[in-house]
Amino acid sequence: MKKSFKHRIKRNKLSFFEVAIILSLVSSFSLQSCKSSSNYNKIAIDTNTRYQTMEGFGASDAWRCQYVGSNWPESKKNRIAELLFSKETDENGNPKGIGLSIWRFYIGAGSAEQGQGSNIKNEWRRGESFIDSYGNYDWSKQKGQQWFLQKAKEFGVDKFLAFSISAPVHWTKNGKAYNSDMISGSLNLKADKYNDYAVFMVKVLKYFESEGVAFDFISPINEPQWEWEKKTQEGTPATNADILKLTELLNTEINKSDINTNITIAEAADLRWLYSGYNKEKRGKQIESFFGEEESVKTYENVKNVITGHSYFTTWPVDSLIKIRKKLNKKLESHNIDYWQSEFCVLENTDDIGSGNKRDLSIDTALYVARVMHADITLANASSWQWWTALTNADYKDGLIYLDSGNKGDLFNLDTMKSDGDFHDSKLLWAFGNYSRFISPDMVRVKIDVLNRNKTLEDIYKNDIMFSAYIDKNTSKLVIVGVNYGDEDRIIDFSDVKLDKKYETSKDNSLAFEAVSNNKNIKFKGRSIATLIGDF
Repeated sequence: MKKSFKHRIKRNKLSFFEVAIILSLVSSFSLQSCKSSSNYNKIAIDTNTRYQTMEGFGASDAWRCQYVGSNWPESKKNRIAELLFSKETDENGNPKGIGLSIWRFYIGAGSAEQGQGSNIKNEWRRGESFIDSYGNYDWSKQKGQQWFLQKAKEFGVDKFLAFSISAPVHWTKNGKAYNSDMISGSLNLKADKYNDYAVFMVKVLKYFESEGVAFDFISPINEPQWEWEKKTQEGTPATNADILKLTELLNTEINKSDINTNITIAEAADLRWLYSGYNKEKRGKQIESFFGEEESVKTYENVKNVITGHSYFTTWPVDSLIKIRKKLNKKLESHNIDYWQSEFCVLENTDDIGSGNKRDLSIDTALYVARVMHADITLANASSWQWWTALTNADYKDGLIYLDSGNKGDLFNLDTMKSDGDFHDSKLLWAFGNYSRFISPDMVRVKIDVLNRNKTLEDIYKNDIMFSAYIDKNTSKLVIVGVNYGDEDRIIDFSDVKLDKKYETSKDNSLAFEAVSNNKNIKFKGRSIATLIGDF
């Protein structure tokens, strides 16, 4: 029998029954080999267990857009806008851009008009003001930023947020856009100019609405815990009492107008100031200060029921990344308010990617930020996640798109870059797109588990794959984002759901499209981020 069987194998004359037996044995052996490996897991998704409703992913135009939008060649700035805003795909199904759903527009304080007298040496960090010291408005200011704002609208960006980080310089206590009061920590604004400041912000909102861009949100104060005395950029501290006073006036002015803009606060410089004093009692415990009492901002019609904070200095080491967000979420739940992570870039020193110094277009920084995004969304239930500056001209890890002079001997010549230069996408841009391009506003995050994975959360964050899942209740669309922080490939079984598309960002790919044909064995490359699209 054995001799006859071998003979027929050589002659390719196996019966149908014998072929079926062989294929069954091979398939069983292969599957058991995969299942015995730590790299094979099955996913369980519970669409009935629902968490936050997502409101969008964004980035800001702060400073760097002003010269690019005003002076750079049309072809270059149009491609930059496409990279940020487009939701189109090329002939191979690859996204042309990351489809941001929120664009943050910075309302300048007038340090640009002061020139060297502003004491802010870097011209790229000065901002123009729409109002002068005589109360005259000039809507031709911030031309470059306005160019990007209109482009965002053309590409169909869903929501717009205006933010201010200093009052116009002629209203500040020291006549500058930075702070000189190192003692009180109070707002750098003359006592009799609070109402003028509120009126000014509403007039800016009304003007842009007349130009076709209705701002959904206004954020009047930014990172009030810092002193902002170093003269490197515009900015001011503010006590919680200052913020409450300005917010009340801003709420009143919005009521007087016919605009439909919500106020968002408080852009905390560190998440710990949201739920604790953290050595600055008058500027800390912001959840309690703003949403804890009956006379708090909850009584203001135009204040959104959300508190905003920045993830700086809370992302390393990994145990801090986890613990801080769990503490924050506990406080948020006790006050029944939502949370936005509204600004981040790499600032702190880490073992994984070093410090913020030196730009990095590689997958390493992209993965680090993707892990922060995952933690903010799944542990702190952030319903929006926003990056600091869309563009950067610095040798720093603070941009999605990187600008330089194109001259290798003098890459960061700021004067040269005012009129032209080179721009580079980054793996961070595309990794951000793994979220922003596919998770639309109003999608809901749902429960997703990796079955039979016996690891601590800290171990998963350090060397394994992290998943989050989102559904569109109206269309039954399902979006799953997987961040594989480990070096090894992971084979994942998604056989309980229908998936048909995959978009991967890795060392070799930038949001590259791939059709999914086998839901049972989907590979997530080591050191990659992938988004899966399907139905639930």
